[in-house]
Amino acid sequence: MRRRWMRPSAAIALTALLLTLSATWLLAGDKRKSTTRMDERQRAIHALNRLTFGPRPGDVDRVLARGVDNWIDLQFHPEKIDDSALQARLEQFRTLQMQPREMLAEFPPPQVIKQVADGKLSMPRDPEERAVYEAAIAKYENKQQKKQATSADNAQSQDNSSNEMTPQEQAAKREAQRQARADAGRLLSMSPDDRMKAILNMQPDERSRLVRVLAPQERMQLLDGMSPKQKETLLALANPQAVIPAELMQAKLERAVYSERQLQEVMTDFWFNHFNVFIGKGPDRYLITSYERDVIRPHALGKFKDLLMATAQSPAMLFYLDNWQSVGPNSQAALNRDRMANGEMPQRLGRRGRFARPLTPQQQGRLKQFAQKAPKGLNENYAREVMELHTLGVNGGYTQKDVTELAKILTGWTIQRPRRGGGFEFNERLHEPGTKYFLGHKFKEDGEKEGEKALGMLASSPATARFISRELAMRFVSDNPPDSLVDRMAETFRKSDGDIREVLRTMFKSPEFWSPEAYRAKVKTPLEFVASALRATNADVENGLPLIQQLNKMGMPLYGAQPPTGYSMKASTWVNSAALLDRMNFALALGVGRLPGVKLNLQSDPNLSRVATGNADGEQVLAALENSLLNGDVSEQTHDTIEKRLKDPMVSGRKLDDAPRPVIVGAVAGLILGSPEFQRR
Repeated sequence: MRRRWMRPSAAIALTALLLTLSATWLLAGDKRKSTTRMDERQRAIHALNRLTFGPRPGDVDRVLARGVDNWIDLQFHPEKIDDSALQARLEQFRTLQMQPREMLAEFPPPQVIKQVADGKLSMPRDPEERAVYEAAIAKYENKQQKKQATSADNAQSQDNSSNEMTPQEQAAKREAQRQARADAGRLLSMSPDDRMKAILNMQPDERSRLVRVLAPQERMQLLDGMSPKQKETLLALANPQAVIPAELMQAKLERAVYSERQLQEVMTDFWFNHFNVFIGKGPDRYLITSYERDVIRPHALGKFKDLLMATAQSPAMLFYLDNWQSVGPNSQAALNRDRMANGEMPQRLGRRGRFARPLTPQQQGRLKQFAQKAPKGLNENYAREVMELHTLGVNGGYTQKDVTELAKILTGWTIQRPRRGGGFEFNERLHEPGTKYFLGHKFKEDGEKEGEKALGMLASSPATARFISRELAMRFVSDNPPDSLVDRMAETFRKSDGDIREVLRTMFKSPEFWSPEAYRAKVKTPLEFVASALRATNADVENGLPLIQQLNKMGMPLYGAQPPTGYSMKASTWVNSAALLDRMNFALALGVGRLPGVKLNLQSDPNLSRVATGNADGEQVLAALENSLLNGDVSEQTHDTIEKRLKDPMVSGRKLDDAPRPVIVGAVAGLILGSPEFQRR
């Protein structure tokens, strides 16, 4: 017998009720707080909600069996936790292990394609990589032809009728599309290796048409059974630059959902947000993979000063906040730029004896053009943000003079060949000479060591200790953490030389962390909400791209925060009617299996399996789901709101004269996931 779910009108009515309930309850807080201490089970739930992306079925019992404090201590040492299951899942994403130079070679950006098309760079020999280049060059040349045609049309002042397709051209286009559909059907019936060979043997325009005619589900079928490199090649045929961020975003979700080293992943997410870099800024799409892998994650539980130094020297940060092109006003590079702007030869070229004769007008013109493209001067972006957002805080006691002096100190901290995936280098020619005065300290001219000294001062400042401690307490305790807790954390920060583990340990042992007021007091960000829903339902994510699209709708595209502030951790940012509706729609779609590439496994919870396949009524299903997804911690208001609607004939799946029929468990799960209780951690 087929089970039915609620009718659309009833679903809309229930959704509206839950939205109203969520908006008021999430902002106002849980009125059920008591003054009693948490029992041991609540402690386990609280620890899982704060130190992980949410509990999975059975996690609470596993934490209780080990002991809450022992489990927390193990999370402080991710190297002791077996994470091989996650690593097996991540093997499908080859770019996670690549360096920026490799990415640029295999997934070329437009400037590389232009150089190859112009004959300045050679084509790769590997047939799969070559196919990617051929497709990109074909698109580039087609775009150039269209530009030329448009320019010619404008020059000749032709009317719009000349741009319309002739009947013959329309017929040719329809025939090409028909052939592409035929090719698609033929390819989908082949084995993965034969499918790949056939695609590589196509002409670039044939491959392009093939990608356009395929529906999203057909594209997934086309990739089915292929090796990671084959999948990347096919995706790169459509857009090579999109492969890297797509794999990085999917991997972030995989780590959040499946990693056993949950505290390390939570802290990696925290520090990436703290030292935010925007993936949409030029070369950063090629740099962020190594930024998170080599800079953020290894230092997530280490010393803050090491993390600060690593981010300061990261090409991703140097490019994002423009320090790579900051030039000291009196540096050798600035003096040479001024000479070239006047048509004079630079000092370095003069010492080498070049241009011994007077410069010709053509040589003077080239020098002036070169000077126009050179970095223009001192850039204060990073100097300002490293104090305001990364260390001291906006009220950290620095002045605009300090910003300017720090910017001078950090001149020369740049990138070697930035658009070719180069690493950090110190360029003496860009560095501002002379003495600087920063935060009341005198800095004698000392090249790269000036910056190391300044960053060391910032990392050890009492203002930094307090600012970082407050940020951590906001993430793990409440939007407005008690000053008493922040003070103790800051003291630990100073005494331990910024040891992040010890600061966290102080927080996790504090009465403020374990107070009843802290229990479910934090509203989940969209990432936390999605990851916790997938963990709570023990979902199997076969394709993370639909989930990434859901996060985009919720206003939190992964690696997509444009300002250096990153994403807010406060409830007020995420609690509004539109955002809550997006969350409810996601929860219902997840529950009823309407998210492609995601399979729920609710029956993995033994308590839920008893009602998942039987003829349980709505109340039994609701009670089982409340225990499974919320550990029974649900308010009477939420329970009654859903229960009343489950009794409604329009909701229970029967007409007035029908016999009762069991509701669909996944649909009720979606309502629980959309409840205000689940949206808090």
